[in-house]
Amino acid sequence: MAQFAGSIKAEDFDAGAWSEYGWVPVPDTDSRDGEHRLHFEWADAHVNFIGHDASEVTYTPEGIVCEMLFRHHTHTQALMVLNCPAAMVVAAPGTKFRGPQDASKLRAFLLRPLDAFVLHRGTWHWGPFPVGAPRVEMYNVQGLRYAEDNDCVRLDRVGASVQVLTGRADH
Repeated sequence: MAQFAGSIKAEDFDAGAWSEYGWVPVPDTDSRDGEHRLHFEWADAHVNFIGHDASEVTYTPEGIVCEMLFRHHTHTQALMVLNCPAAMVVAAPGTKFRGPQDASKLRAFLLRPLDAFVLHRGTWHWGPFPVGAPRVEMYNVQGLRYAEDNDCVRLDRVGASVQVLTGRADH
């Protein structure tokens, strides 16, 4: 059984709650359209489809265990969930993880199909991972050379892994 520092509830995805980690696209008729811009320091913006399988993470009867986070310093990343509910964990850019107490710096969101969002450069993120399905499919815009700019922090190595409560018993 996976060890974790505590549990965090995956809250419903909301643009206001998301603002520390990125932004949510708005319709072109919205007066806020264009307030935010994508950034690709290496001029390598790339569009593709990506996905995550349920087999990539540990599921518990109450949720999913988050054991690591990733971030990109050179580019923003835009995602849209396509096919099923999914859970995502984030932490603000600049967050440091040194021990179990740092689990309190994490926030989890429950995403639904067609939820779209952008991650600020440097936002720590994990997932999205499927809830109630074998695989989540996503539309993805990020730097083509993301693998060269893909920092990872292992929460499990500092005792800060968390169980993400998804509200679903059928993982």
